Amino acid sequence: MSATAAAQATDLTDKQRRILAYLREEGRMKTYFKSRLIGEELGMSAKEVGTNMTAICEGDFDVNVEKWGYSSGTTWKVSV
Repeated sequence: MSATAAAQATDLTDKQRRILAYLREEGRMKTYFKSRLIGEELGMSAKEVGTNMTAICEGDFDVNVEKWGYSSGTTWKVSV
């Protein structure tokens, strides 16, 4: 992780750090994630995941996240 990404990571909330860590780990094996399923894994609602995902999408991290689809819940495309 770059110095900029490390500094940004400290600006994240606990929930955002948990989501980012989850995406770093799981993103090596998968590309697409539903908010609902991330929430189930982390003990959050789909709405909490979506709300907190914005900071991760806008940050300069080693994980690239973009909103991908909306059918039956938000889907996120993740590249590690």
